[in-house]
Amino acid sequence: MSLTASKPSTDAPNTVQNLPANGVDAPDLRIFVIVLFFVFGGITSLNDVIIPKLKDLFTLSYAQAMLVQSAFFAAYLLISLPAAAIVRRFGYMRTASIGLLAMTVGCLLFIPASASGAFAVFLAALFVLAAGITIVQVVSNPLISLLGNPHTAHSRLTFAQAFNSLGTTVFPYVGSILILGSLSTVDPKTLSGGALKAYRMAETHTVVMTYVGLAIALTVVAAVVWLRRNRIQDQHTHNGSIFKAFELLKQPRFGMGALCIFLYVGAEVAIGSLIVNYLMQSEVLGLTAEAAGKHVPFYWGGALIGRFIGSVALRYLSPGRVLAVVAAGAIVLITYSANTMGAVAGWALLSVGLMNSIMFPTIFSLASEGLGVRAAEGSGVICVAIVGGALIPPATGALADAHGLAFALLLPALCYFVILAYGIYARRPAQ
Repeated sequence: MSLTASKPSTDAPNTVQNLPANGVDAPDLRIFVIVLFFVFGGITSLNDVIIPKLKDLFTLSYAQAMLVQSAFFAAYLLISLPAAAIVRRFGYMRTASIGLLAMTVGCLLFIPASASGAFAVFLAALFVLAAGITIVQVVSNPLISLLGNPHTAHSRLTFAQAFNSLGTTVFPYVGSILILGSLSTVDPKTLSGGALKAYRMAETHTVVMTYVGLAIALTVVAAVVWLRRNRIQDQHTHNGSIFKAFELLKQPRFGMGALCIFLYVGAEVAIGSLIVNYLMQSEVLGLTAEAAGKHVPFYWGGALIGRFIGSVALRYLSPGRVLAVVAAGAIVLITYSANTMGAVAGWALLSVGLMNSIMFPTIFSLASEGLGVRAAEGSGVICVAIVGGALIPPATGALADAHGLAFALLLPALCYFVILAYGIYARRPAQ
């Protein structure tokens, strides 16, 4: 699929015209796509706040609590390629509206989840929510790359991802106040039957209200995007089976990039999911759940700052070399945090967020170089790889249950090592 300007018509009087070579000159559309990055980034980061809440309510182990991430990121495995097919059928803007409405449904499903008092129903609601986010992300990544000069795609995608990080910085702070601030002093282990169900319903009320508010906001955004649906016209140039997109994995640069997306998302999510409990440890910062939750924005805020810096730096520096440097930095910080105690251990782990900053957009754009009209298919395959967020966090949680949180950080460190190697491999532009 490629994007071109539509011919003027009475049905679409505001369609984009005057295209640059291989790109669409549409600053207003870039703003809308950036808003989408902000929204799905912020909602995804709320998982880091929900995990300690549900862990307390349902008396879960770390591995069980990480099923929140498994349910959420499993959607990327199951929905990404169908989402790419939807893009081919309906176009980018209409598909974005579909994704936003699916996110709205997922948010509203928290109402029956709370009423049921069952952990499995919460997981189902998270899956539906993530399915909508998957659709929006399959649209957003290639679209922001196509809306402008292809030579600055690395920088533009990194800039858009900065607003994704802005969402991941703002949402956890507010969520920690609304959700973790209400953690009860009652021990759920002392309750059973109807009393336990009533307790869980009461304690998840704040979670429900948070997501109902998000549902209202998402409905408004979906309406705005739908009104802009005719701003661009999509050309359908590949009508075969969407599963042929996996042929792209035969290309070493793309295949290795998809693997690195798998590892990066898994490592980033695993660390983010454990940060609250990590900072609550007496040998680290010894914080309460709410206070530790308010530190999560420092993790995601580091990515925010780094992406704004990276959007400029990537205009002048080799993206592959920059990727290798930040991956090495993440390894150093994790290793230092795991082998020390006190405030330095906590802040070293929080600083990994700064290293994460340019990883996703840089890996994505390095892997996607040269895909041309198959950009939407490539985005679908890469979004499938985001399922790393469903698999690596539970494995990290299992290590934490068996050997402690510090030891569990070894797995994310190994993920960053592979990313470092890919940065070195892809340091030269694709032929």
